[in-house]
Amino acid sequence: MHEINVLNEKFARAEANEILEYFINEYKDKTALSSSLGAEDQVLTDLMLKIDKNANIFTLDTGRLHPETYDVMDATNLKYGVKINVFFPLNEDVQELYSTQGINGHFESIENRKRCCGIRKIEPLKRALKPLKVWITGLRASQSVTRVDMPVVEWDENFKVIKVNPLINWSEEDVWDYIKANNVPYNKLHDQGFPSIGCAPCTRAIKPGEDIRAGRWWWENPEHKECGLHAK
Repeated sequence: MHEINVLNEKFARAEANEILEYFINEYKDKTALSSSLGAEDQVLTDLMLKIDKNANIFTLDTGRLHPETYDVMDATNLKYGVKINVFFPLNEDVQELYSTQGINGHFESIENRKRCCGIRKIEPLKRALKPLKVWITGLRASQSVTRVDMPVVEWDENFKVIKVNPLINWSEEDVWDYIKANNVPYNKLHDQGFPSIGCAPCTRAIKPGEDIRAGRWWWENPEHKECGLHAK
């Protein structure tokens, strides 16, 4: 933990590209960004590929993503001349999920929803992170009540990796200023009122004045609105 505390102090006020450059150069292919293909992760993708054109970037295809998410994945691959690595859930687990709670059983209880997240997101993420030492995320403190105290660098006990949040102190305006200035591909659902984009059945557009995470698992209370990827 001493190393983590030192790194957190070192990068607490550092620029995102400085943080990324350090971890990419220090840990090389043991560092990866897990991208949801949302606005923040698109910013990080652009920053990382400018540092290293072979930077390790992966995404989780849950099998229930919006068509627009696949569009931005394709646009990103074409713009940067890369192929983002894709991890899928295990087919036998998805079949078992369907047999026990049907196609939309996640609406019926928090337990069902977390079971769905566990199969479609957590298990693939564990496989993706297993060979890594550093996990880069696009988390921002202002996104959710569950994220306000997250530091720039922390030890993730759930996945046993160093977790780095280079954009933790960025505002939403900072994100969009970067996207516009650097012509970064982004998910067109953002133009339709989706500040946060996950699986299609669990994501909706938000109304003016609503919290930016209000469109995620909108039938649940705010303190429950994590899938387990970033839970404490």
